[in-house]
Amino acid sequence: MEISTDLKAKKSLGQNFLKSEKALNSIIKAADLKHEDFVVEIGPGKGALTIKLLGSGAGVLAIEKDERMCEFLKENFKDSLDKNFSLLCGDILEMDLEKLKSIATKYKLIANIPYYITGAIIRKFLSGVHQPERMVLLMQKEVAERIIAKDQKGSLLSISVKAYCEPIFVEVVKAGSFVPAPSVDSAIVLFQNISKKNFTDNNISEDLFFKVLNAGFAHKRKMLLSNLKELQKEKDFAHINMSEIFSKINLDPKIRAENLTVGQWFEILANH
Repeated sequence: MEISTDLKAKKSLGQNFLKSEKALNSIIKAADLKHEDFVVEIGPGKGALTIKLLGSGAGVLAIEKDERMCEFLKENFKDSLDKNFSLLCGDILEMDLEKLKSIATKYKLIANIPYYITGAIIRKFLSGVHQPERMVLLMQKEVAERIIAKDQKGSLLSISVKAYCEPIFVEVVKAGSFVPAPSVDSAIVLFQNISKKNFTDNNISEDLFFKVLNAGFAHKRKMLLSNLKELQKEKDFAHINMSEIFSKINLDPKIRAENLTVGQWFEILANH
């Protein structure tokens, strides 16, 4: 299928069209697609990735915000529409994931996403009511490295992601692999083993976990214990003795938030 080059990317929508066959194939490989799979693709643009997804035999729901691209996709993929391809024209961030359940009980999220909504998309799908079983996202390289914690230092972002899944850095995608080329390189990240098991197994609400996590990272230069003691000033945490919890689970009272594993964060909460 020929992909038209007449439609130009909109900077306001963060559009950068992927042209690298190598990167496209790497995304498909990381997705581990099977004929019976159902895929949600965000921002298909001109459909370079869509073609690869449909070529795997999987069913595809593409969600596109740009009305120009929607019309283009309707025309260029008309032979696949209502068969194994469907198109929704709208904003993914406004979509109710609950409605996905009526379309597919299981699905994979695969996309080349705009840099400026990366965090919002990850948060929406990992914490949502209907999580994907796997995600493969192409994003800014710097963000990908923070998620993986390539420097071995945890962050609010990396722990937030690892609370729900196992992120794996697949490969770097150079800026020249896109049209137009962005100012920085990108990277493919695989999110696997997605679930809310950490929360259910430890009987901890997501709201409580993220309240404590945000408090822990509130002042990076401070020791974690000092940050968490600030919570004890609040009515809901007044009965909690953070020093006792640290002692009970053998945590160094001088440790910083960036040095904890996701398991240790849940251990703190399990003993609160």
